[in-house]
Amino acid sequence: MVFPQLRHLTSFEKVLTLSAKLLPFLFVDRFDLGRGAIDKNIYNKIIISYRIPLDKWKSNRLYLNYMKKVMKGFTLIELLIVIALLGALAVGLLAALDPFEQLKKGTDTGVRNTVSEIQGAIIRYYAIKNQMPWCADANCGTFEDGLGETVTAVTADLMVNTVGNIVTSGELKTDFITLAGATTLAKIVVFGSNDDATVQVCYKPTAKSFTNDPNTKFSPTDGADTCVNTGDPTTNTCLWCVK
Repeated sequence: MVFPQLRHLTSFEKVLTLSAKLLPFLFVDRFDLGRGAIDKNIYNKIIISYRIPLDKWKSNRLYLNYMKKVMKGFTLIELLIVIALLGALAVGLLAALDPFEQLKKGTDTGVRNTVSEIQGAIIRYYAIKNQMPWCADANCGTFEDGLGETVTAVTADLMVNTVGNIVTSGELKTDFITLAGATTLAKIVVFGSNDDATVQVCYKPTAKSFTNDPNTKFSPTDGADTCVNTGDPTTNTCLWCVK
């Protein structure tokens, strides 16, 4: 006997139609689920139930067992525990990374690169001209930017003509001042002497890791390596220098 009405049933409904727990039912020798017949000899007796509304299945043990298998999930308590753990991990990660410190490190890295670039350019300029770039004539009798033979703690943003001389010599790019920016140049401090052929370019770190760098030990007034570093960016006055 074939029951074509079973062909459109879902897998869930087909499982339930084989349950002896459900009523009404009738006995048959054979029925077709659409993908091949099942003979009564396999199960001894095949019991076919008529379709029953879903709300009546909910009290049936077979339905409950079936739902446990096919609708596994997390309880509300389990979800809350997972959310709490993720929140704790996020807080710990933020504390470890410290995004503000990372921003300061990025800024310091940019300033440090500019410091090295200026110091290297001055050294090369002196090798070519045999005088420092703040000299305004061949004999270094006059000076650029209101400076003198010795430069002490002058910020780079006030050395426009001096930087211009380096640019003219080809040791810095023509748009160096624009690329570096006035804010960055104002953080850079220059010490030097034309007679002694010395130059020292510095800046004050804002990141804690760079503040604690062993090279952050130079005085902001005379460039001597006698400054006492506090290790705290908010109280430290020592400079990091290239010389």
